[in-house]
Amino acid sequence: MIRHLYVHIPFCARICPYCAFYKDLLDRSQTQRFCEAVLCELDERTGVFGVVPETIYFGGGTPTALSTSQLEFLLGSFHQRLDLSALEEWTIEANPGSVSARKAALLCKLGVNRISLGVQSWDNTLLKILGREHNAAQAEQSFHILREAGCLNINVDLMFGLPGQTVQQWQKTLEKTISLRPDHISAYCLTYEEDTEFFLRQARGELKADPDYDADFFEVGMSILEEAGYEHYEISNYARPGFSSVHNRAYWSGEDYLGVGPSAFSTVGMRRWQNLTDYRAYADRILLGQSPIAATENLTVELKRAERIALSLRTRDGISAMELQRFARETDEFAALGLLRESNGRFELTHKGKFLADSVAEAFV
Repeated sequence: MIRHLYVHIPFCARICPYCAFYKDLLDRSQTQRFCEAVLCELDERTGVFGVVPETIYFGGGTPTALSTSQLEFLLGSFHQRLDLSALEEWTIEANPGSVSARKAALLCKLGVNRISLGVQSWDNTLLKILGREHNAAQAEQSFHILREAGCLNINVDLMFGLPGQTVQQWQKTLEKTISLRPDHISAYCLTYEEDTEFFLRQARGELKADPDYDADFFEVGMSILEEAGYEHYEISNYARPGFSSVHNRAYWSGEDYLGVGPSAFSTVGMRRWQNLTDYRAYADRILLGQSPIAATENLTVELKRAERIALSLRTRDGISAMELQRFARETDEFAALGLLRESNGRFELTHKGKFLADSVAEAFV
């Protein structure tokens, strides 16, 4: 039985130069057909696996780029097709500027109880560099619209390490975010991913990453957010008590999940697969009764163990000491360096270790 469901909505009003997720410009002539294909795939997958979701996550792209009527059709159809009696968390990603009072009210009415708002920065100069379609005022208005609609669980996405960004700008963004009292804050360091405009600009020497400077941003973020009462429960995620992401915690703990939509990944048992990264071809296949799967991987016990260790070490709970028994030398070395500590039979990253989380995790792969 599948308990966690991810749905990929690839449409965006504008393509951001840093984003490596599969997305495409919004084409209103294609969206209804796309929604119908998603529901056809959902029917097929639930018939094979059985789905009684505890969490549903609509990611993108920009799910709220769909019109209010299309969201009503899509989400209403999920209610008709799925047993939602165990549903604990239903998240939808939203971009400021694609949120209206009517759309927000509809999402709440249809059971969406968590919104992830892609603010990224409260500095208009930095928003222009990122290619965002909104400005700071629109982002704040969207936040208030969601609150007024009754959304009691809002995540604000932020980014640091941006081209030209100063620590002072980052501090102001954090302080502005805290003043709004969101329930969850995700703070990600900009990475230059392949197949993005920023990656090409970095290759040409126009943009440059600075790991030492990024560490300063990370330190400031931890300090300010923890002092404001947000629990740092995963390297990039902070939450008020009781508001950590149930869906993401399922990923990090290695639970099975089903992905629906173009480019979506699924992991069930010892098998992982990914759908086509082309929404038109995806819809064509689905509506012709063909498989949308583009790639399949048979997982090994060793690979799943390595993934579990790497992801668990990023979290506040860490990893069971039993899981690391075969790595006694490595754990001793990291403990001596002040990067790992053992507490109540579990290893967790220290404050210092959080700065080097990826390097620590690589030692156990």
